[in-house]
Amino acid sequence: MDDPLQRAAFTSIEHEAGAPRSATSRFQLSGLYCAACAGLIEGALMREPGVIEARVNYATQRATVRWSETHTMPSRLVAAVARAGYSAVPDVATPARELRRREERQAFWRLFVAAFCMMQTMMYAAPLYLAHAATIPADLRLLLEWAGWLLSIPVVLFSAAPFFLEAWRGIRRGRVTMDLPVALGVAVTFCASTMATFNPRGALGGDAYFDSLTMFVSFLLAGRYLALRGRNRVADSLESALSRLPDAVRRLRGDGSVELVVVSALRRGDTVRVLAGEAFPADGPLSEGQTRADEALLTGESSPVRKRPGDPVIAGSINIGEAVTQRIERLGAETRYAAIVDLARDTLGDRPAHVAAADRMAAPFLYGVLVLAAAASAAWSIIDPARAVWVAVSVLIVTCPCALSLAAPSALLAAAGALARRGILVRRLDALETLDRIDALFFDKTGTLTEGRLCLRRTHVVATPDIAGAEDGAAWRAIAASIARHSTHPLAQALARDAIPGVGEPIRWVAVAETPGSGLEGSAPGGQRWRLGSHAWAAADGAEPVHLAGPRVWLSEDGAIRAGFEFEETLRDEASSALASIAAAGIAVRILSGDNAAHVQAVAARLGVAEARGDAEPALDSLRHAADS
Repeated sequence: MDDPLQRAAFTSIEHEAGAPRSATSRFQLSGLYCAACAGLIEGALMREPGVIEARVNYATQRATVRWSETHTMPSRLVAAVARAGYSAVPDVATPARELRRREERQAFWRLFVAAFCMMQTMMYAAPLYLAHAATIPADLRLLLEWAGWLLSIPVVLFSAAPFFLEAWRGIRRGRVTMDLPVALGVAVTFCASTMATFNPRGALGGDAYFDSLTMFVSFLLAGRYLALRGRNRVADSLESALSRLPDAVRRLRGDGSVELVVVSALRRGDTVRVLAGEAFPADGPLSEGQTRADEALLTGESSPVRKRPGDPVIAGSINIGEAVTQRIERLGAETRYAAIVDLARDTLGDRPAHVAAADRMAAPFLYGVLVLAAAASAAWSIIDPARAVWVAVSVLIVTCPCALSLAAPSALLAAAGALARRGILVRRLDALETLDRIDALFFDKTGTLTEGRLCLRRTHVVATPDIAGAEDGAAWRAIAASIARHSTHPLAQALARDAIPGVGEPIRWVAVAETPGSGLEGSAPGGQRWRLGSHAWAAADGAEPVHLAGPRVWLSEDGAIRAGFEFEETLRDEASSALASIAAAGIAVRILSGDNAAHVQAVAARLGVAEARGDAEPALDSLRHAADS
């Protein structure tokens, strides 16, 4: 973990002129059961020498720590969290996912034991509630109460253990957590019910409440388990979207041989071989070969970008052409991919201001609850001593401040999760509260307003077909679609999807071959040579017969252009109506995309959006500039 190559996945280094180097590390936490746990972990981290800042978000169970490289290291930060009674692992996919799964399994079994014992305890308590006391023999009544007592023991010792553990941790550090009143309520109820069971003529009377005890623990654990499942689903969705880097890459040795190494073993200046369908592991130019790269997730570019030797390629983009060789220039936290991942992780680690205020309010509220419970018990000890303990327990349970510190982050997290399932990543959780005060909305294009795939917009007929068909280009479309089925290129797939229904292959191809970066060539039974691809590839000579603005391919027969096909992005079904509704509400609509400016303007025109900007970078300063303008 302290090796620079290993920690690069969860740590970013900050360089400031004239200042010591500092780093920011992100950790996945476990063992947090209330918002006060976040404060305990923050305090433990801040006591570690070299820690500049520590932020813990209970809702997402993540910690962001800024520390000095000259005074501490990540392993010491993990040890500090462990000394506070919690667990921490680097916030990278594999260990963080395993930690979440382990915590979720444990939470499930605690809930299962509590719920099972609750049902059995309530079954034994039902006769005591429903039947008249005189109709139940004393020995049978005692047997039912003993059964409830036995069933409540695993609930108190196993299922409710997190409440006692968190309460003890807080007491050791001189802090009152929201688990303290819960732990007191559970412990006092169990002890008092036990005394009532074995000494029904004592000062506490003969009423036992094991059924209420088990039900209370079950409901609390059920709420926490559902919140934990929600957090894990959000984290899994984010990791699935952002885990695009390969696990291993093919590095070329000096003698030309190939070795398979993990990404963390790469160094600047290394050369790697990237096959078709694989992700590029780092930023750097192509050194050999030419291909197309899918950069939609990173830049918003809807169409694959052609890459030739010397062209820069960014980490996380997908090679959809042929195998190429890349020279490594930037690794790990230095890549644009890492900047986007950090942006997403910061979202999960963000703690809105009003949530922090609720956490601050919870502490004095807890003291008030304890004082109120003690006062109520003292008053009832004078009025009716047999009820004094039960009144104190009722105050502790009814005034449990869980909702105060858990409702706000849980609601925000649920909203962020619902948006994430619809493809919307929230940069700041507290921004959800300000949606009613916005005056302008910026929309990304690819995947937001469009479906991220191309469709045929127009067929330009250059020569009238002399085969079955019409002058509208249906025959040329059928021929183009039949040869396009032999390729996985996005434009070829778009042609194949838009094939005319009921029209098969008008030509039984003798052979079809694909030239990467150029197009397809097919041989007809009569010896004709058909080509589908760029104009330079398809035409024998001459300029393009007509200017086609969008992505396009040309179909030729023996070097003579027959037709051109222009493509455009497919708009989402609800895009136009959604933007119209937003504009009708008085909110300005703008498009901000990393795609080609001409493509962005074309989509904006189709949607009726007056302001649109393309070729934008994902950096925050670029977004701020767009917002200011």
